[in-house]
Amino acid sequence: MIIQKQKSFEEIKEALEGEKKIFISGCADCATTCKVGGEEEVAEMKKKLEELGKEITGTTVMDVCCLSGEVREQGRAHKEAIEGADSILVLACGAGVQTIGDQLGVKVHPGCDSLFSGQVVRLGKYQELCRLCGECILEKTDGICPITRCAKALLNGPCGGYNEGKCETDPDKDCAWVLIYERLKERGELDKMAIYQEPKDYSPMAWPGKYEWEKKRPVKVPPAE
Repeated sequence: MIIQKQKSFEEIKEALEGEKKIFISGCADCATTCKVGGEEEVAEMKKKLEELGKEITGTTVMDVCCLSGEVREQGRAHKEAIEGADSILVLACGAGVQTIGDQLGVKVHPGCDSLFSGQVVRLGKYQELCRLCGECILEKTDGICPITRCAKALLNGPCGGYNEGKCETDPDKDCAWVLIYERLKERGELDKMAIYQEPKDYSPMAWPGKYEWEKKRPVKVPPAE
């Protein structure tokens, strides 16, 4: 999940300065979970902007606003309202903002700041668990990522600074490698700790990222004789 926070209203107001007609889009996925771009937040933003004298030509909460097909479909459904707006305020992640701008060819304003890909611990509390590094090693560390959860991103065990299971950079933070050790010990798989991890290939993290999977063609089976 893309963890995000809504920009301050002052920042949004400044971005919309000089524009009178605004269309607002939210996202029913990550932005709704983070309480920054769901039905409630879109309605609240609409009210605030109307109080400033803005005309809201329409609103929508897309199922997933980083999905090109969904954006085009919503663009057709709200064609008149979108064309009548000076811009679209997008209460979603940066990928959603860019997808809407690319697919609808309209001026867009980001209403949120994208923070990281993470876990929802509970509503309002989030934890980064994945760096999206392009070369996952979770199979070797029993589901705990040292790249993300170790302050030094160490691949072959803890540094010498950990103390009583805690990270030297933060006494409240568990040492990732102690967690890995305890979990592997519980599974009876401590032999994995002895396997040397080669330096990671970080080239998949080169920006901007792009990945396309090749669609497999159906295999033609010759008719039985």
